[in-house]
Order: sequence, then structure tokens, then C-alpha cells
Amino acid sequence: MTTYNLATLLEDGAASYPDRTAIVLGDTRLSYGEVDTFSNMVANLLVSRGIRPGDKVALTCPNLPYFTVVYFGILKAGATVVPLNVLLKGREVAYHLADSDAKAYFCFQGTPELPMGEAGHAGFSQTEGCEHFFVITAGLGDPSPIEGTETMAQAMGGQSAEFETVATDEDDTAVILYTSGTTGQPKGAELRHRNMRDNALLGEPLFGADPATPDTYLCVLPLFHSFGQTVSQNGAFAYGGTVVMLPRFESHAALELMLKEKITFFAGVPTMYWGLLGALEDGIDVSALRDNLRVAVAGGSALPVEVHKEFEKRFGITILEGYGLSETSPVASFSRYGEPARPGSIGTPVPGVEMRLIDPQWQTVEGADEIGEIAIKGHNVMKGYYNRPEATAEVIQDGWFRSGDLARRDEDGWYYIVDRSKDMIIRGGYNVYPREIEEVLLTHPAVSLAAVIGVPDESHGEEIKAVVIRKEGADLIEAELVAWCKEQMAAYKYPRKVEFVTSLPMTSTGKILKRELH
Repeated sequence: MTTYNLATLLEDGAASYPDRTAIVLGDTRLSYGEVDTFSNMVANLLVSRGIRPGDKVALTCPNLPYFTVVYFGILKAGATVVPLNVLLKGREVAYHLADSDAKAYFCFQGTPELPMGEAGHAGFSQTEGCEHFFVITAGLGDPSPIEGTETMAQAMGGQSAEFETVATDEDDTAVILYTSGTTGQPKGAELRHRNMRDNALLGEPLFGADPATPDTYLCVLPLFHSFGQTVSQNGAFAYGGTVVMLPRFESHAALELMLKEKITFFAGVPTMYWGLLGALEDGIDVSALRDNLRVAVAGGSALPVEVHKEFEKRFGITILEGYGLSETSPVASFSRYGEPARPGSIGTPVPGVEMRLIDPQWQTVEGADEIGEIAIKGHNVMKGYYNRPEATAEVIQDGWFRSGDLARRDEDGWYYIVDRSKDMIIRGGYNVYPREIEEVLLTHPAVSLAAVIGVPDESHGEEIKAVVIRKEGADLIEAELVAWCKEQMAAYKYPRKVEFVTSLPMTSTGKILKRELH
């Protein structure tokens, strides 16, 4: 047994630089020592309520210091963190609590527009076995907004600021991250303490992170999601960084925070980079941003080549594109810091991780630029799906995890995402990859953003449809865009149908939600 608890990331920072700023939210600044102290109080609270090592504790909270405090408090108690999407409704919360066997649940009060506390309590009330509900209120002295519930502040009252972290095995489950559930019910990916630790420690080899010259991270990615949790929170804490939190991404607010807090590290999904570029059109000066920003990374979905090029032109920095999934903690591959950009590439496997391309029978796909499904093996691969041995066996074989993502690999070993296998369109027997068409659409001078989907068609099985946001002031019409696409692409590829919209549906993590397009 090798003991390691992920809470060590916080504790080492508190021991080495207790007064260094760990978290910033507006005018609030918490030091490493303060975050550690509050987390100790959460751990003492949990133990006092009967939570034991290995128990599951759920957490619903946007990007606020409470998330980090509770997250590490749960870990200190030897329990498993189950972060939940802040947009879940009561029925969905009940499913996650029951499926994860959660014994306790911390839920942020929320806002009138997003009443997380009400949805959380409704879900808790429907769940047998979840014994404790703590509502997190915005002010420590606020009364409980839900009758009959206990606030986290009330529950923590009188708890000791000292706690001896439970010694967990590095193979024990630290976090259960639920997949988005685009097919079937969401499944909980069990991630070990060492999975999460080793992924957080990639900051040095990938980005040159150094505790002696710590980075300041803008945390706009949801912390309940694997990307934000590992790269923006745990990755920052592993190297003594400061996490500047923005509860909800808004491009102007993000740019203003980047200037005010002298952000050196920005991690976002492609739609966030698209939003930042759009905000610059309103006359925001980027010279100071260019001076401060050291690292910009993208993941979550494929970064359009045109967005990559435009960001580099405007911000003077190359976006490092990476790739991973909740099941891989999440980082599996990344472009290399300091090397020339290869727009469109997700880079090469990170240290300690292998990748290969496979066919549906798990056989390796050989040859440069041949398309196959990405399979991953290494320190980052999950234990499996919680209480789902059959689903686990479908995706893990001999330590290899099959991702469901189609890609090609060039002669130098750099990978390029082609598309999600489930998003591939089959038109008249031809395989059509939406991402390829989206990339072409974004080169049109009047197109700001596009999503390509397949729609039912009697003669071809599926027809190709583009859902497009025009650039401001553009008067592009459907016939013009279809004609332009016909000139740019093979006959079986170009979209015959075009719908213009002012916005695209997105997940809480900023991915375009194609299943809501028709």
C-alpha cells in the first residue's frame, strides 16, 4: 500500500507558503493557510456527522472559494468527492446522489435565476441513504434559505481548525466525475488519488510551472468539470499558483479580470476563445494582456483553426491545444510549450501516457493519416465506472481506454481530432466529419461560428445541415452560403441546408450542444 491523499496539494502549499494568495474572488483574497484551515473545519464537520473513509460526499457549487474549501475538506476526511453540474434539476440531482451512494451533500444556495439550493434539496429529499444536506450561503451569517436545512456556516461553527488528514491508498477513489450522459444515463468515472495527482503535476513538463515564479490562473472553466478541476484548480495548487475565480464566463468580464489581476495562465474551451476575440471588437486594448499572458491552453472540444490563428495574431501567444476526457483525469495529450504551433493538432501524449488509434475490434490502425479511434493507456486512466462493470469492460481492455473520438496521426506522431464517432454523418454511404466542414465554414468572411449536424433524409439517409451565426452586420443568405460551400468541398460533403441563428445551445462547460440542434 502506497499512501497518498490528493489534499496534499493544498497542505504542502499551506506549509511552504501559508501567506501566499491561493484564491481570489472579487475583493476577497484567501491565503493557502486560510483555505487549509477552512478545509480542516469541513473535514472535522464530516467526521462529526459519521462520514468515514471511502464514503461519498456530493458537492454542487459554481466557481467560488467554497468549492475548493469543501473539495479538499472531503478529501482530508478520506471521503470521495462527487462534484455535480450546477445546472441539474431536482430529479437529476436525486439520480446522481443515489447512483453515487452519497452519504452527505453540500449545495450552494444559488440565485433566483439558478436556484441550485432548491433543486439540490429537492433531489436530496428524494434520495434514501443521503443523510446530511448542507446549504452553502453567500454570506457566512446568512440564515438558511430553505426551511429545515442547515447552512454550512452553522454546521462548521465550533469545529476545530486542526485536522490530521486521513492516510488513503493512492489507488483509493478520490473523485467520481459524471460523464455528460449524451448517450444513456450519466456514468460516474472513478478517479484515484494518484490519477488526479499525476495529472495535476503535468504543469511543469507541459507549461513550465514553477513554485518560485507562480502563475496566476483565470478560473472560468467550471470546477465541477474535469478540465477546470485539474488544470485550473489542482494544477495551480500543485505549483503554488493563485486561482482567480469567475463564477460565470462572460467575455468582457474575463478580459477585465485578466487585466486587473495580471493573469498569466488562461485555460478555456474553444467557444471562450471565440468570445474573447469577439469582445476585442469593442475596443479593448490587448497590449497589457499580451505582456502578462504566459500560457493559453484549450481543450474540451476541437479548437477551430481560424480561431487559433486569430487569437495568436491578436494576443501574441500560441494556444496550446490539449485533449482528454473525464475518464482520463482528464489530460491525455498536449501541444508542446515553446514549440511551433500546429493549428488543429491536440499534440502528442503527455509524459507517462500512451496513445494509439484502433478499429472497432481494438486492432491498431497503422499508417500516417489513417483514421481510427483514440485509445489511451497510462497513469491517467480511471478505475472504471462506479458500480458498472459491464460498461467499464466495454471501454477498458488490458489497461487501454477507448475514447469514442476519431483522429489521425501525422508522421511526427502528432494527433488531430477528426470528430466524435457518434457525430459522424453518413450521407449516401460516405463518411462525413462535421468538424472538417465547420473548419471550412469559419473561413467564410461572413461566418462567425458554425455547427454541422446530420438530419434525416429519405434519399441519402442523412443530409448535412449547417447552423450558423453570422458576423455582425453580415447579410449572408442560405443560397449564397450553400453555393460557396459547393465550390469549397466535394459534392458529398457540402451542406445542402443552412439555418442562421443568433446563438448556439451550449453545455455548462461551453461545448456546443449538438443534440439540441435539428
